[in-house]
Amino acid sequence: MYTRRIFPIGTVLKWTRRHILLFHLLAVIPVILFDVLELKWLHAPWLPLGVLGTAVAFIIGFKNNASYDRLWEARKIWGGIVNSSRSWTIMVKDFITNDYTMTDLNTTELGEIKKELVHRHVAWLTALRYQLREERPWEMHLKQEKSNMEFRANKYRICEEESKLEDAIKPYLSEADFKEIFAKGNRASQLLGLQSRRLKQLMEQGLIEDFRHMEMTNMLVEFYTLQGQCERIKNFPYPRQFATLNYIFVWVFILFLPYGMMQEFDAFGNKIFLMLDQHLYQTSMIHQGQEFMAKHFVWFTVPFSALISWVFHTMEIIGENTENPFEGGPNDVPITDLSRSIEIDIRQLIDDTDIPAPYKWKNDIIM
Repeated sequence: MYTRRIFPIGTVLKWTRRHILLFHLLAVIPVILFDVLELKWLHAPWLPLGVLGTAVAFIIGFKNNASYDRLWEARKIWGGIVNSSRSWTIMVKDFITNDYTMTDLNTTELGEIKKELVHRHVAWLTALRYQLREERPWEMHLKQEKSNMEFRANKYRICEEESKLEDAIKPYLSEADFKEIFAKGNRASQLLGLQSRRLKQLMEQGLIEDFRHMEMTNMLVEFYTLQGQCERIKNFPYPRQFATLNYIFVWVFILFLPYGMMQEFDAFGNKIFLMLDQHLYQTSMIHQGQEFMAKHFVWFTVPFSALISWVFHTMEIIGENTENPFEGGPNDVPITDLSRSIEIDIRQLIDDTDIPAPYKWKNDIIM
């Protein structure tokens, strides 16, 4: 998640510099054929290109709206995880007591039980964010496109790639729990299952009465729901048929764009020449310079075609880089930072020790 008020234009230009050069090249070639080699027939009428550009603009807008919806839904889900985690910790803190047991536990023993449940919840957060950072085939553009690879290497880091899940989760679990969850598939789901089993044991011991057990179990159901919503976004991409056709349509428009603009700039240059030809000039040098500019006005096709191509293509790749909000891009939901914030909050609620410090991020990109 980028946090500055304005994204630096220099960073955007550097990110897209290869495409900017490509767009200039794609515009220069037809202009050379049209103006230097005088292939005046080599142009396309502007009307169908204008219609195509309008259609492409609508398609890009639809895709970017859908991408933003996926991003915003993911952020709302993690907002729910934040709130539910705090509620869970309050329940752990206040519901687990000696009021319904024949064997009184001292404060230290109760504190260890509460610490166990809260630490297991932190382990669930850790397992969930690691699962959401796993690669999917449709997310590979972050590691295949050179501009994305350079930006990623220089601007931000992904903590889940710097350490293994086993090392990150081990401090929060007992040896038995650690072995049990890594013997199975979905580690996050298994951790919630361990929480449920532990709550049942506490109820049987009389440390939680039936109504409070039911409330805490409902909170675990809420965690399952939030996890499932995250997995739905992670495992179901923006439909690839739409994404592929969007990409093709954008490039069709970019390739034909200079052929339509050449005729317009050439006609405009001829109008300027006719206007200049009707006036007297003080020197023949001025006249010749203005005549040359008017006759070769078609070269303005190059910068304007590159600019329009850059706008359309950049909006397309922004949508492409936003549609997967957990993949590890700079526009993602900052699940790593949120997990650390949740951990600090809930461990402070139970007066835990050795609480980690917040992450320090660079270049205003929070992951």
